Amino acid sequence: MSNASERFARWIERLLPRPRLREGATGRPRRPVKRIIVFGRIPNPTFDYYLSARLEEPGMPPFEVVDIRGHETPTLDSDGSFVIICRYASPPVLRWLEENAERLSGVGLFLDDDIPAVVTGKDADFFYRLFLWYRALWPLGRLNRHLDMVWASTPHLASRLAEAKAVLLPPAPPKALWASARDDALAGDQTEDEVLIAYHATGVHLEEHRFLRPIIADVLRERPQARFEVFADRRARRIWRGLDHVQIREPMPWTEYLADANARRIDIMLVPLTPSHVNDSRAPTKRIDVARYQAAGIYSEGFAYGFSDERGELRLPYIADEWYRAIAQLVDDLNVRAKVAFASQHAVLQMAAAADTGLHVLNSRQASFLPL
Repeated sequence: MSNASERFARWIERLLPRPRLREGATGRPRRPVKRIIVFGRIPNPTFDYYLSARLEEPGMPPFEVVDIRGHETPTLDSDGSFVIICRYASPPVLRWLEENAERLSGVGLFLDDDIPAVVTGKDADFFYRLFLWYRALWPLGRLNRHLDMVWASTPHLASRLAEAKAVLLPPAPPKALWASARDDALAGDQTEDEVLIAYHATGVHLEEHRFLRPIIADVLRERPQARFEVFADRRARRIWRGLDHVQIREPMPWTEYLADANARRIDIMLVPLTPSHVNDSRAPTKRIDVARYQAAGIYSEGFAYGFSDERGELRLPYIADEWYRAIAQLVDDLNVRAKVAFASQHAVLQMAAAADTGLHVLNSRQASFLPL
Protein backbone atom coordinates (compact mmCIF):
# COMPACT_ATOMS: atom_id res chain seq x y z
CA MET A 1 0.00 0.00 0.00
CA SER A 2 1.47 3.37 -1.01
CA ASN A 3 1.87 6.16 1.54
CA ALA A 4 -0.97 8.11 -0.07
CA SER A 5 -3.25 5.06 0.00
CA GLU A 6 -2.35 4.35 3.60
CA ARG A 7 -3.09 7.94 4.63
CA PHE A 8 -6.46 7.74 2.86
CA ALA A 9 -7.25 4.42 4.58
CA ARG A 10 -6.39 5.93 7.98
CA TRP A 11 -8.63 8.92 7.23
CA ILE A 12 -11.54 6.63 6.34
CA GLU A 13 -10.83 4.55 9.43
CA ARG A 14 -11.23 7.58 11.69
CA LEU A 15 -14.73 8.14 10.27
CA LEU A 16 -15.95 4.63 11.10
CA PRO A 17 -18.11 3.95 14.17
CA ARG A 18 -16.32 3.19 17.44
CA PRO A 19 -17.53 1.72 20.73
CA ARG A 20 -18.49 4.31 23.35
CA LEU A 21 -19.95 3.84 26.79
CA ARG A 22 -23.46 5.06 27.50
CA GLU A 23 -23.93 8.25 29.46
CA GLY A 24 -23.50 7.53 33.16
CA ALA A 25 -21.66 4.23 32.65
CA THR A 26 -19.25 3.34 35.47
CA GLY A 27 -17.42 0.41 33.92
CA ARG A 28 -19.33 -1.88 36.30
CA PRO A 29 -22.75 -3.53 36.32
CA ARG A 30 -25.66 -1.25 37.22
CA ARG A 31 -26.97 -3.73 39.82
CA PRO A 32 -26.16 -7.25 41.06
CA VAL A 33 -25.91 -9.80 38.27
CA LYS A 34 -28.34 -12.72 38.39
CA ARG A 35 -27.16 -14.33 35.16
CA ILE A 36 -25.02 -13.65 32.10
CA ILE A 37 -26.24 -13.86 28.50
CA VAL A 38 -23.60 -14.02 25.76
CA PHE A 39 -24.63 -13.09 22.21
CA GLY A 40 -22.33 -13.97 19.32
CA ARG A 41 -21.74 -16.13 16.27
CA ILE A 42 -21.18 -19.13 18.49
CA PRO A 43 -19.46 -21.59 18.46
CA ASN A 44 -16.32 -19.64 17.58
CA PRO A 45 -12.74 -19.34 18.84
CA THR A 46 -13.31 -15.90 20.36
CA PHE A 47 -15.85 -17.22 22.86
CA ASP A 48 -13.83 -20.36 23.58
CA TYR A 49 -10.48 -18.63 24.02
CA TYR A 50 -11.58 -15.62 26.04
CA LEU A 51 -14.93 -16.24 27.75
CA SER A 52 -15.78 -19.91 28.22
CA ALA A 53 -13.26 -20.75 30.94
CA ARG A 54 -13.85 -17.47 32.78
CA LEU A 55 -17.60 -18.01 32.85
CA GLU A 56 -17.11 -21.44 34.46
CA GLU A 57 -15.02 -20.11 37.35
CA PRO A 58 -16.30 -20.15 40.98
CA GLY A 59 -18.25 -17.05 41.92
CA MET A 60 -19.51 -16.40 38.41
CA PRO A 61 -23.28 -16.18 37.84
CA PRO A 62 -24.98 -18.81 35.67
CA PHE A 63 -24.69 -18.06 31.98
CA GLU A 64 -26.45 -18.73 28.69
CA VAL A 65 -24.95 -18.56 25.21
CA VAL A 66 -27.06 -17.43 22.24
CA ASP A 67 -26.05 -17.84 18.60
CA ILE A 68 -27.11 -14.67 16.75
CA ARG A 69 -27.27 -16.39 13.37
CA GLY A 70 -30.93 -17.24 13.95
CA HIS A 71 -33.59 -14.87 12.66
CA GLU A 72 -35.21 -14.36 16.05
CA THR A 73 -33.88 -14.00 19.58
CA PRO A 74 -35.07 -16.87 21.79
CA THR A 75 -37.13 -16.22 24.90
CA LEU A 76 -34.70 -15.02 27.57
CA ASP A 77 -35.09 -13.81 31.15
CA SER A 78 -33.76 -10.26 31.09
CA ASP A 79 -34.34 -9.42 34.76
CA GLY A 80 -30.91 -8.85 36.33
CA SER A 81 -29.11 -10.25 33.28
CA PHE A 82 -25.75 -8.93 32.22
CA VAL A 83 -25.36 -9.11 28.43
CA ILE A 84 -22.01 -9.71 26.74
CA ILE A 85 -21.80 -8.99 23.01
CA CYS A 86 -19.03 -11.21 21.67
CA ARG A 87 -17.74 -9.21 18.66
CA TYR A 88 -21.02 -9.09 16.71
CA ALA A 89 -24.63 -8.01 17.14
CA SER A 90 -27.65 -8.57 14.92
CA PRO A 91 -30.86 -6.55 14.46
CA PRO A 92 -32.88 -8.98 16.63
CA VAL A 93 -30.28 -8.68 19.41
CA LEU A 94 -30.38 -4.88 19.23
CA ARG A 95 -34.18 -4.91 19.40
CA TRP A 96 -34.07 -7.24 22.41
CA LEU A 97 -31.62 -4.92 24.21
CA GLU A 98 -33.83 -1.91 23.55
CA GLU A 99 -36.97 -3.68 24.71
CA ASN A 100 -35.35 -4.94 27.93
CA ALA A 101 -32.94 -2.11 28.76
CA GLU A 102 -34.58 -1.20 32.08
CA ARG A 103 -34.44 -4.78 33.38
CA LEU A 104 -30.80 -5.55 32.58
CA SER A 105 -27.93 -5.35 35.03
CA GLY A 106 -25.66 -4.13 32.26
CA VAL A 107 -24.20 -4.62 28.80
CA GLY A 108 -20.59 -5.27 27.80
CA LEU A 109 -18.81 -5.64 24.46
CA PHE A 110 -15.79 -7.88 23.91
CA LEU A 111 -13.49 -7.25 20.93
CA ASP A 112 -10.40 -9.18 19.82
CA ASP A 113 -9.66 -7.34 16.56
CA ASP A 114 -9.11 -3.76 15.47
CA ILE A 115 -12.15 -4.00 13.21
CA PRO A 116 -11.99 -0.50 11.62
CA ALA A 117 -8.36 -1.23 10.67
CA VAL A 118 -9.35 -4.55 9.10
CA VAL A 119 -12.19 -2.90 7.15
CA THR A 120 -9.87 -0.22 5.72
CA GLY A 121 -6.80 -2.46 5.36
CA LYS A 122 -5.70 -4.25 2.21
CA ASP A 123 -5.86 -7.94 3.10
CA ALA A 124 -9.53 -8.67 3.81
CA ASP A 125 -11.71 -9.33 0.77
CA PHE A 126 -14.72 -7.16 -0.04
CA PHE A 127 -17.33 -9.56 1.33
CA TYR A 128 -15.58 -9.95 4.69
CA ARG A 129 -15.27 -6.18 5.02
CA LEU A 130 -18.97 -5.85 4.23
CA PHE A 131 -19.75 -8.48 6.85
CA LEU A 132 -17.66 -6.64 9.47
CA TRP A 133 -19.43 -3.40 8.67
CA TYR A 134 -22.88 -4.95 9.00
CA ARG A 135 -22.28 -7.12 12.09
CA ALA A 136 -19.61 -5.20 14.06
CA LEU A 137 -19.59 -1.50 13.08
CA TRP A 138 -23.11 -0.53 12.00
CA PRO A 139 -24.70 -1.92 15.23
CA LEU A 140 -22.61 0.47 17.35
CA GLY A 141 -24.97 3.33 16.53
CA ARG A 142 -27.60 1.57 18.67
CA LEU A 143 -25.39 -0.57 20.91
CA ASN A 144 -23.40 2.35 22.32
CA ARG A 145 -26.58 3.65 24.03
CA HIS A 146 -26.45 0.58 26.30
CA LEU A 147 -22.76 -0.17 26.86
CA ASP A 148 -21.51 -0.23 30.45
CA MET A 149 -18.07 -1.61 29.63
CA VAL A 150 -15.80 -2.73 26.81
CA TRP A 151 -13.16 -5.45 26.99
CA ALA A 152 -10.20 -5.71 24.60
CA SER A 153 -7.93 -8.68 23.98
CA THR A 154 -4.55 -6.88 23.97
CA PRO A 155 -2.99 -3.76 25.47
CA HIS A 156 -2.55 -2.25 22.00
CA LEU A 157 -6.20 -2.82 21.10
CA ALA A 158 -7.25 -1.39 24.46
CA SER A 159 -5.25 1.75 23.66
CA ARG A 160 -7.10 1.98 20.35
CA LEU A 161 -10.38 1.78 22.29
CA ALA A 162 -9.35 4.26 24.96
CA GLU A 163 -12.41 6.44 24.31
CA ALA A 164 -14.54 3.52 25.51
CA LYS A 165 -12.26 2.98 28.54
CA ALA A 166 -11.59 -0.56 27.34
CA VAL A 167 -10.37 -3.06 29.94
CA LEU A 168 -7.78 -5.70 29.05
CA LEU A 169 -9.08 -9.28 28.80
CA PRO A 170 -6.28 -11.55 27.47
CA PRO A 171 -6.84 -15.09 26.16
CA ALA A 172 -7.56 -17.72 28.81
CA PRO A 173 -8.22 -21.02 27.00
CA PRO A 174 -9.75 -23.97 28.86
CA LYS A 175 -7.38 -26.92 29.04
CA ALA A 176 -9.74 -29.11 27.02
CA LEU A 177 -9.07 -26.90 23.97
CA TRP A 178 -5.32 -27.34 23.90
CA ALA A 179 -4.24 -30.34 26.03
CA SER A 180 -6.19 -33.51 25.35
CA ALA A 181 -6.04 -37.02 26.79
CA ARG A 182 -4.16 -38.22 23.71
CA ASP A 183 -0.99 -36.31 24.67
CA ASP A 184 0.79 -39.24 26.30
CA ALA A 185 -0.30 -41.66 23.58
CA LEU A 186 1.18 -39.51 20.83
CA ALA A 187 4.26 -38.32 22.67
CA GLY A 188 6.42 -40.94 21.00
CA ASP A 189 4.89 -40.73 17.53
CA GLN A 190 7.36 -38.23 16.10
CA THR A 191 9.87 -39.58 13.62
CA GLU A 192 12.36 -38.11 11.22
CA ASP A 193 10.92 -40.02 8.23
CA GLU A 194 8.43 -37.27 7.33
CA VAL A 195 8.03 -33.82 8.83
CA LEU A 196 4.76 -31.96 8.41
CA ILE A 197 4.95 -28.16 8.36
CA ALA A 198 1.70 -26.17 8.46
CA TYR A 199 0.38 -22.65 8.07
CA HIS A 200 -3.24 -22.35 9.18
CA ALA A 201 -4.26 -18.88 8.07
CA THR A 202 -7.51 -16.99 8.05
CA GLY A 203 -8.70 -14.90 5.12
CA VAL A 204 -6.99 -11.67 6.21
CA HIS A 205 -3.35 -12.79 5.93
CA LEU A 206 -2.62 -12.54 2.23
CA GLU A 207 0.74 -10.84 2.75
CA GLU A 208 1.87 -13.63 5.07
CA HIS A 209 1.14 -16.19 2.34
CA ARG A 210 3.34 -14.21 -0.04
CA PHE A 211 6.09 -14.01 2.58
CA LEU A 212 6.10 -17.76 3.25
CA ARG A 213 5.83 -19.06 -0.32
CA PRO A 214 9.52 -18.70 -1.39
CA ILE A 215 10.70 -19.84 2.05
CA ILE A 216 8.65 -23.02 1.89
CA ALA A 217 9.70 -23.63 -1.73
CA ASP A 218 13.35 -23.64 -0.62
CA VAL A 219 12.68 -25.89 2.39
CA LEU A 220 10.77 -28.45 0.32
CA ARG A 221 13.44 -28.47 -2.37
CA GLU A 222 16.28 -29.05 0.08
CA ARG A 223 14.52 -31.26 2.65
CA PRO A 224 12.88 -34.22 0.86
CA GLN A 225 11.34 -35.44 4.12
CA ALA A 226 9.34 -32.23 4.53
CA ARG A 227 5.68 -31.82 3.63
CA PHE A 228 3.59 -28.64 3.86
CA GLU A 229 -0.10 -27.97 4.38
CA VAL A 230 -1.75 -24.58 4.18
CA PHE A 231 -5.25 -23.29 4.82
CA ALA A 232 -5.95 -20.87 2.02
CA ASP A 233 -9.00 -19.09 0.65
CA ARG A 234 -9.65 -18.43 -3.02
CA ARG A 235 -7.16 -15.56 -3.28
CA ALA A 236 -4.36 -17.18 -1.29
CA ARG A 237 -4.70 -20.53 -3.05
CA ARG A 238 -3.18 -19.09 -6.21
CA ILE A 239 0.01 -18.23 -4.33
CA TRP A 240 0.70 -21.88 -3.52
CA ARG A 241 -0.04 -23.51 -6.85
CA GLY A 242 2.82 -25.25 -8.60
CA LEU A 243 4.68 -26.53 -5.53
CA ASP A 244 5.16 -30.27 -4.96
CA HIS A 245 4.50 -31.77 -1.54
CA VAL A 246 2.03 -29.00 -0.69
CA GLN A 247 -1.55 -29.73 0.39
CA ILE A 248 -3.87 -26.74 0.04
CA ARG A 249 -6.85 -27.05 2.37
CA GLU A 250 -10.04 -25.06 2.63
CA PRO A 251 -10.50 -23.17 5.91
CA MET A 252 -12.95 -25.14 8.02
CA PRO A 253 -15.62 -24.30 10.60
CA TRP A 254 -14.40 -23.97 14.17
CA THR A 255 -15.81 -27.23 15.52
CA GLU A 256 -14.31 -29.17 12.60
CA TYR A 257 -10.96 -27.48 13.18
CA LEU A 258 -10.96 -28.62 16.81
CA ALA A 259 -11.81 -32.17 15.73
CA ASP A 260 -8.99 -32.13 13.17
CA ALA A 261 -6.41 -31.72 15.93
CA ASN A 262 -7.86 -34.63 17.88
CA ALA A 263 -7.01 -37.01 15.07
CA ARG A 264 -3.39 -36.09 14.29
CA ARG A 265 -0.42 -33.95 15.15
CA ILE A 266 1.66 -31.44 13.21
CA ASP A 267 5.43 -31.19 13.58
CA ILE A 268 6.00 -27.49 12.83
CA MET A 269 3.47 -24.65 12.72
CA LEU A 270 4.23 -21.22 11.32
CA VAL A 271 2.75 -18.02 12.72
CA PRO A 272 4.08 -15.09 10.67
CA LEU A 273 2.60 -11.61 11.08
CA THR A 274 3.40 -8.92 8.55
CA PRO A 275 4.24 -5.65 10.36
CA SER A 276 0.99 -3.75 9.99
CA HIS A 277 -1.57 -1.52 11.66
CA VAL A 278 -3.98 -4.47 11.98
CA ASN A 279 -1.45 -7.00 13.29
CA ASP A 280 -0.27 -4.66 16.04
CA SER A 281 -3.55 -5.41 17.85
CA ARG A 282 -3.55 -9.17 17.43
CA ALA A 283 -3.49 -11.50 20.41
CA PRO A 284 -1.29 -14.64 20.66
CA THR A 285 -4.16 -17.06 20.11
CA LYS A 286 -2.44 -19.05 17.33
CA ARG A 287 -0.09 -20.25 20.06
CA ILE A 288 -3.09 -22.18 21.42
CA ASP A 289 -3.57 -23.90 18.05
CA VAL A 290 0.14 -24.75 17.99
CA ALA A 291 -0.14 -26.37 21.42
CA ARG A 292 -3.28 -28.29 20.42
CA TYR A 293 -1.45 -29.87 17.46
CA GLN A 294 1.59 -30.50 19.71
CA ALA A 295 3.70 -28.66 17.18
CA ALA A 296 6.92 -26.67 17.37
CA GLY A 297 5.82 -23.11 16.67
CA ILE A 298 7.70 -20.31 14.94
CA TYR A 299 6.21 -16.88 15.67
CA SER A 300 6.75 -13.36 14.42
CA GLU A 301 8.28 -11.18 17.09
CA GLY A 302 6.22 -8.12 17.96
CA PHE A 303 3.26 -6.99 20.04
CA ALA A 304 1.41 -10.31 19.81
CA TYR A 305 4.07 -12.89 20.70
CA GLY A 306 6.78 -10.74 22.22
CA PHE A 307 10.45 -10.89 21.39
CA SER A 308 13.24 -13.42 21.82
CA ASP A 309 13.61 -14.67 25.39
CA GLU A 310 15.10 -17.58 27.30
CA ARG A 311 11.94 -19.68 27.53
CA GLY A 312 12.50 -21.65 24.35
CA GLU A 313 9.90 -20.26 21.94
CA LEU A 314 11.09 -19.24 18.48
CA ARG A 315 10.12 -15.61 17.85
CA LEU A 316 11.74 -14.18 14.75
CA PRO A 317 11.94 -10.84 12.96
CA TYR A 318 10.04 -10.71 9.70
CA ILE A 319 13.10 -11.64 7.62
CA ALA A 320 12.87 -14.51 5.14
CA ASP A 321 16.40 -15.86 5.68
CA GLU A 322 15.86 -16.19 9.42
CA TRP A 323 12.59 -18.02 8.92
CA TYR A 324 14.21 -20.39 6.43
CA ARG A 325 17.03 -21.24 8.83
CA ALA A 326 14.67 -21.82 11.74
CA ILE A 327 12.34 -24.06 9.72
CA ALA A 328 15.27 -26.04 8.31
CA GLN A 329 16.72 -26.57 11.78
CA LEU A 330 13.41 -27.86 13.12
CA VAL A 331 13.00 -30.20 10.14
CA ASP A 332 16.48 -31.59 10.74
CA ASP A 333 16.49 -31.93 14.52
CA LEU A 334 13.80 -33.91 16.34
CA ASN A 335 15.15 -32.97 19.78
CA VAL A 336 14.99 -29.24 19.04
CA ARG A 337 11.44 -29.66 17.75
CA ALA A 338 10.43 -31.34 20.99
CA LYS A 339 11.93 -28.55 23.12
CA VAL A 340 10.28 -25.81 21.07
CA ALA A 341 6.93 -27.62 21.18
CA PHE A 342 7.18 -27.90 24.97
CA ALA A 343 7.83 -24.15 25.20
CA SER A 344 4.50 -23.41 23.48
CA GLN A 345 2.69 -25.86 25.76
CA HIS A 346 4.14 -24.11 28.79
CA ALA A 347 3.26 -20.65 27.44
CA VAL A 348 -0.37 -21.71 26.88
CA LEU A 349 -0.54 -23.15 30.38
CA GLN A 350 0.39 -19.69 31.68
CA MET A 351 -2.25 -18.10 29.45
CA ALA A 352 -4.89 -20.48 30.80
CA ALA A 353 -4.20 -19.34 34.36
CA ALA A 354 -5.73 -15.95 33.50
CA ALA A 355 -9.19 -17.53 33.79
CA ASP A 356 -8.89 -18.04 37.54
CA THR A 357 -10.71 -14.86 38.55
CA GLY A 358 -13.48 -15.24 35.99
CA LEU A 359 -14.72 -11.93 34.63
CA HIS A 360 -13.59 -9.77 37.53
CA VAL A 361 -16.40 -7.20 37.62
CA LEU A 362 -19.10 -9.88 37.23
CA ASN A 363 -17.72 -12.30 39.83
CA SER A 364 -19.88 -12.23 42.98
CA ARG A 365 -16.79 -12.68 45.14
CA GLN A 366 -15.15 -9.55 43.78
CA ALA A 367 -17.73 -7.30 42.10
CA SER A 368 -19.20 -4.08 43.45
CA PHE A 369 -22.21 -2.28 42.01
CA LEU A 370 -23.47 1.24 41.66
CA PRO A 371 -27.16 2.07 41.35
CA LEU A 372 -28.43 3.80 38.24
